[in-house]
Amino acid sequence: MKRRVGILTSGGDCPGLNATIRGVAKACYERFGDGVEIIGIQDGFSGLINNQCREMARSDFSGILTTGGTIFGTKRTPFKMMKVVGEDNVDKVKAMKENYKKQRLDCLLTLGGNGTHKTANLLSEEGLNVIGLPKTIDNDIWGTSVTFGFHTAVDIATDVIDRLHTTANSHGRTLVVEIMGNKAGWLTLYSGIAGGADMIVIPEIPYNIDKLCEACERRNRSGKDFSILAVAEGAFDTDEAKLKKKERARLRAEAGITTATNRIARQIEEKTGCETRVCVPGHMLRGGSPSAYDRVLATKFGVHAAELIADGKFGYAVAMIDDVVSENPLSEVAGKTKFVPEDDQLVKTAKDIGISFGD
Repeated sequence: MKRRVGILTSGGDCPGLNATIRGVAKACYERFGDGVEIIGIQDGFSGLINNQCREMARSDFSGILTTGGTIFGTKRTPFKMMKVVGEDNVDKVKAMKENYKKQRLDCLLTLGGNGTHKTANLLSEEGLNVIGLPKTIDNDIWGTSVTFGFHTAVDIATDVIDRLHTTANSHGRTLVVEIMGNKAGWLTLYSGIAGGADMIVIPEIPYNIDKLCEACERRNRSGKDFSILAVAEGAFDTDEAKLKKKERARLRAEAGITTATNRIARQIEEKTGCETRVCVPGHMLRGGSPSAYDRVLATKFGVHAAELIADGKFGYAVAMIDDVVSENPLSEVAGKTKFVPEDDQLVKTAKDIGISFGD
């Protein structure tokens, strides 16, 4: 009897999704030959809820290694809504379990970030055979040193900062670039160092605006009339750090802002007289073809998932642990976020070369 392997991609897209899907598929075909059928599930968990599934052919996985996005489509279905029966009167968990059985799946592979891993763990606890694969440009999934998509996003963000250097230098401006990363600052930290930013602001280290202004003025006194600030979208200042998340969001809404980026730029200009501009590359950071690094990483993760299928080892999330592809129990990964420690070696490295974090 053929093994039937379901695959879905959930949450925001990122480079490397198709490369991972391809890695899983090719490894399964190599291991099981004609004894495996791969079922593509459309638009993440929404597709499993609504039974939007189709049997894939081997040819469907050809030529997708370098392709951005996901051949299965993706959609955000928040974990907090999974157990909520809405106006459509659909019990989502019950529907997913029923469609898993209707499709005669032997296992389900979920490619996604923190929310996806929480739902994957929920389905595992409900008795389904589930394997998670770590996808996010934020690199904030607990238990793995790296996620696929992260290094491509670092490359793109670094290129943005590189290009801002020339225009900032030409006009004598302070340029503030907002980098994706709502909870964790890994992407801003890596790209900020790689791009030669003068200041890096991340959620894990609340900033003092006066310290950032001092850094700008210090550069001016040294004869450099421009500065580059890399700011994570989830950054907040030392006053906001004393507030609860909802209160912080309320005050920002009243001020007409969602992130601190524009406020930082305005305050620096007001306090120092330095002309400032803001750049928000936004979704560019998670689009396009994956880097060579991410193509290799995605392939390794996909192959390991096929190994777990062969071993009948379910309820796990694929991970990079001590430079070796391995796995962690989904129950240990779900609900946790990998933050940048304040004493992280990379933070120390940045500070040792004069980068200010505004702390």
